[in-house]
Amino acid sequence: MSGIVAGVSSGLEAVAQSYQGFQPRPYLVNNYRPPRGDLGRPDGVGPWKLGCLAQTFASGEVRGRSLLDVGSGPTVYQLLSACAHFEDITMTDFLEVNRQELWAWLRQDPGAFDWSPYSRHVCLIEGKGETWQDKERQLRERVRRVLPIDVHQDQPLGPAGAGVVPVDALVSTFCLEAVSPDKASFQRALDHITTLLRPGGHLLLIGALEESFYLAGAARLAVVPVKEEEVREALARSGYGIRDFRTYSMPASLLTGVDDVRGVFFAWAQKRAVP
Repeated sequence: MSGIVAGVSSGLEAVAQSYQGFQPRPYLVNNYRPPRGDLGRPDGVGPWKLGCLAQTFASGEVRGRSLLDVGSGPTVYQLLSACAHFEDITMTDFLEVNRQELWAWLRQDPGAFDWSPYSRHVCLIEGKGETWQDKERQLRERVRRVLPIDVHQDQPLGPAGAGVVPVDALVSTFCLEAVSPDKASFQRALDHITTLLRPGGHLLLIGALEESFYLAGAARLAVVPVKEEEVREALARSGYGIRDFRTYSMPASLLTGVDDVRGVFFAWAQKRAVP
């Protein structure tokens, strides 16, 4: 048993060490600027992700007071549809450089990454007549904090989570598979973040399918390849009922060499209530 624990620990330490080379801006350019970030192409991954989120929040079932975004990275697009339904939003990331990137956008610092194409697209597909400026203003107002997180800890937020959790909903995009050295670690990370969610609360999970690496500047980061059925099984083991599950196959024209992703999954899952 001690050998197994040591192996798990060393694997997680290697992941943490590899992320010290993560560069937010190259990652953002690779994934959120054309061609990957071309929101005008109907078969694009960006419109697909934003559509999944907008349609789920439009159902009116995923709502409440508090929402936690697990492993936000340097991105905010995943919360553009959420912010109308939650008044207290917490963003999180393991890396200080990503938390700084988030604060730069939240404070509207000069040189902050421009998410307005995503805000415009979300306003268009939601069809509420809202301007993109109002959308971004609402999101900035409702993000109350940006905290460190480690999904491999039993208490991912540590002492900072006191008074924040449990929340009414979780969002997590491209996090768990990207920071887990193996599928067992992926399962444990999912178990850990589930403790942050109230019984009956909702999880919206987006991730990569059958991806083994991605680039973020000079850093080449390992990813645990997962398939749709494996994600479904992991959600069931963590105590969720799946409300919706969708997959997207990456077109050949978007296989740009910055990763070897085959597709993307979207899961809407609900944590089972305590009997």
